[in-house]
Amino acid sequence: MKLLPALLGLLLLFALSAPARAAESNRAVSSRATVSLVSATTAADTTSLKLGLLFRLKPDWHIYWSDPGDAGEPPSISITAPKGATAGPFAYPAPHWLVASGVGDYTETGTVLLPFTLKLPQPGATTITASANWLVCDPKICVPESGTFTLALPGGSAHASPQAPLFAEAAAQMPRPSPFHATIAPGGLLAITGSSLNDAAVKSAHFYPDDPSVIANAAPQKLGFVRGGFTLALTPADAKKPLTTLSGVLEITDPAGQTEALTLTATPGAAPAPLHVTPWYVWIAGALLGGLILNLMPCVFPVLAIKAMAVARLGHDDRARARHESLAYTLGAVIAMMILGGILLAIRAGGTALGWGFQFQSPVFIAIMAWLVFAIGLNFAGLFAISGMENLGSGLAARGGLLGSFATGLLAVVVATPCTAPFMGGALAAALAAPLALGLSIFAALGLGIALPFVLIAIIPAVARLLPRPGAWMDILRQILAFPMFATAIWLLWVMALEAGASGVLIVGAGAVLIAFALWLLRFRGVFTKGLAVLAVAAALFLLPRITPADAGAATGKATGIADSQPFSTTKLAALRAAGKPVFVDMTAAWCITCQVNERVALEPASVQRLFRTHQITLMIGDWTRRNPAITRFLAAHGRDGVPIYVYYPPDHAKPVVLPQILTPSIVTGAINGAT
Repeated sequence: MKLLPALLGLLLLFALSAPARAAESNRAVSSRATVSLVSATTAADTTSLKLGLLFRLKPDWHIYWSDPGDAGEPPSISITAPKGATAGPFAYPAPHWLVASGVGDYTETGTVLLPFTLKLPQPGATTITASANWLVCDPKICVPESGTFTLALPGGSAHASPQAPLFAEAAAQMPRPSPFHATIAPGGLLAITGSSLNDAAVKSAHFYPDDPSVIANAAPQKLGFVRGGFTLALTPADAKKPLTTLSGVLEITDPAGQTEALTLTATPGAAPAPLHVTPWYVWIAGALLGGLILNLMPCVFPVLAIKAMAVARLGHDDRARARHESLAYTLGAVIAMMILGGILLAIRAGGTALGWGFQFQSPVFIAIMAWLVFAIGLNFAGLFAISGMENLGSGLAARGGLLGSFATGLLAVVVATPCTAPFMGGALAAALAAPLALGLSIFAALGLGIALPFVLIAIIPAVARLLPRPGAWMDILRQILAFPMFATAIWLLWVMALEAGASGVLIVGAGAVLIAFALWLLRFRGVFTKGLAVLAVAAALFLLPRITPADAGAATGKATGIADSQPFSTTKLAALRAAGKPVFVDMTAAWCITCQVNERVALEPASVQRLFRTHQITLMIGDWTRRNPAITRFLAAHGRDGVPIYVYYPPDHAKPVVLPQILTPSIVTGAINGAT
């Protein structure tokens, strides 16, 4: 009778332990590992089962990832029963990088579950028989092992098995699709760019390729940082075979030690410029100088008339007033630049890839600017007289012209800065990558640089005394300057044709007629005529929502007329570079007057085109008139946020040459001959 309690205890222990093994097969046990087949559910109530090969590895022993690296072999499994059952591939967590004796391997250690899906011929009670093979190694030896596993699952309603937490844990460890953009340069530089990727968020990273033969698996992967992301310097397995595509798993570790695994496929792309640590005052000085030089760039042509009238107005005897209006103009320029920069920083923080001059990629903005410069031209020509219209409001005598000077500074910046000047490109790139306060400070310095001539008028009396005194000549000058404003409106119409097609041009033209009619009505007194003028302007504004960007094939032209050129393509560029062919990349836009001047002066001449043909150089043109993420990424990779940019890729994989933003034929020929 004393044996009865002991027997009942053994039966109870068996009953309690049976469920824990109910969804697990027999175990293959060695001194190196314990392996079994497990199920996520307790029954086979469907034709699709979640199973897994479970490894419990002893310390210092490992198995291999799906890409084992330079040596080793990943586990395999075959289903022998029931008949007709098929097993899907294993899902692997991110591996570990192991280098020993110059051999680089990708391994799994500890407790590892390799889930897979089993397709059954039909649901119901079933017995699954599987044979598996694996290679288990320590730093010195490798031992091939195998096992045959039998797992019986009843039919009926299925519930989560005791092993289900293992599947949940494995799912949490699986790499997820990467939200970041990845490019691979022919020389093996893998670039990862995206929001929040910087040296404060990334402590280390490692890339595990799907194909063991594409890179040197034992080579270290040096981490570097670029604007908006980081790079890993991979070593191609064959130095004579440049990398064109790459896929695998990227593992990123943050400063807190948290690791994230991402699956990604890298597309061909040029190696981005490294991020250099430059003191903040250097960027401020560069922005100030770049803004000053911008006054001499072709980009200022659209507002040259406005600036000329603003300067002429300051030549009066009232030096105090001249100083105040100069400072008001400066304040307007600085605030306009900070607003543009702040909008750009906010949009990019939201994950949208935009660059400098983004406002000119909006057909609605183009329409508004066309109407505005057309109205200013009409005022200069004398069609209507609102005192001080050339300063956009300076006729408010009670304000002493300060409001008009302020508005002129605003407009000068908005219209005159779609392009970048020397020293300005690096400053813009730094501003967009810097903390908010420093970024806005750099934009403020750009605005101050643009307004610097007016600052000199305000603070140096000798400069102010050099200005001619106002007189009758100002009326003639104002009328003459109406024609550059009309020319600017026509140029904006051409840009509209590229961005919104013929319908966009029609809407801008109709709106211009309505605005001209409204301004003509202002010549007459009376509530009725003023009300009719307001209705005309309202009708023009009502047309704005009807302007829609044209399809890529519906535009009526292109940003450049250079013959024998190809549209920019990252894939085509990578293919040409991989083949060792020379390439000249011209990033341009219809609204960038500097770009248009450079192309007419330095790229279209017959001597330059003949040089391109002689050296078999492919001219690739990236048209950034409308938003193009590929071009935006190319600009970012070269430390720029606006056009123009010119990059020459010499033959035989030589280092690319970035040319100045102001081109001459001699600069182009010198770059080609000097790098060939």
